[in-house]
Amino acid sequence: MAEEKPIQAHVAETGESAYAVAIEVSGHTLKGDEPKESGGGNLGPAPYDMLLAALGECTAMTVRWYALQKQWPLDKVEVDLTHRKENKKDYFTKAITLHGDKLTPEQRAKLVEIAAKCPVQRTLEGAPVIETLAAE
Repeated sequence: MAEEKPIQAHVAETGESAYAVAIEVSGHTLKGDEPKESGGGNLGPAPYDMLLAALGECTAMTVRWYALQKQWPLDKVEVDLTHRKENKKDYFTKAITLHGDKLTPEQRAKLVEIAAKCPVQRTLEGAPVIETLAAE
């Protein structure tokens, strides 16, 4: 299997609050921050907000991709997510809403099954390697 092209991001403090950052990734500019109760200015999503959103985005896109491949009559997919920490362990919950009156019960079941196989979920369930080094 060929290696995929690396994705690069640049994150830099903005000074707008104690934790505010500008995020540049794939031609997009985003803001990140911590909530006010954590000492930030709440100027953008916090890191775990972004992680949860990435999981939801990937899930919705994976379900849509599968429905397109199968030419199934999925009108819209929605994903509601929660993240919590309990005893130093992370718990994620995803609730999938499939809109499409013409979907069969079997198709619905398969799409929910596929929702659990999105690449971001697989990354979170795996053991990614993260290397931290000083920039030169």
